[in-house]
Amino acid sequence: MKTLKLSLFAVVGALFFVSNSANAQTATAKKVTNLTETKTSEPSKITWTEDVFNFGEVEKGHPASHEFTFKNTTDQTILITHVKASCGCTATNYTKTPIKPGETGSVTATYNAANPGNFTKTITVTTNDTDVKKVLTIKGKVVAQQ
Repeated sequence: MKTLKLSLFAVVGALFFVSNSANAQTATAKKVTNLTETKTSEPSKITWTEDVFNFGEVEKGHPASHEFTFKNTTDQTILITHVKASCGCTATNYTKTPIKPGETGSVTATYNAANPGNFTKTITVTTNDTDVKKVLTIKGKVVAQQ
């Protein structure tokens, strides 16, 4: 009988421990969720100087770069969390440090200009202030060397 009581006590204790552990994990998950819920589904209030750039004619074999700049006109610090080009023919670079309100940042797109003809490429920018991504566009025409 004594063994049965001890076993029952051990099972109740284990259930109590598991229950408290699950509650602690849920509370931690809620705290993390609350920290990341500053994102909205509205477009960012970052002010870009432009979102489309036309290179015009670019000589084949000579990469062409353009720097898109923006000003943080929000009331919070902005961080660019991800930048993705629409294809491997376009390389990107961007401001990786936090951009405080009133400061400026940039995203640079470099097109490799390997194939003659017209091109239109996009660069998708993700920031910490909104779920809506900003799409930047570069375009132009690659011409063969004369």
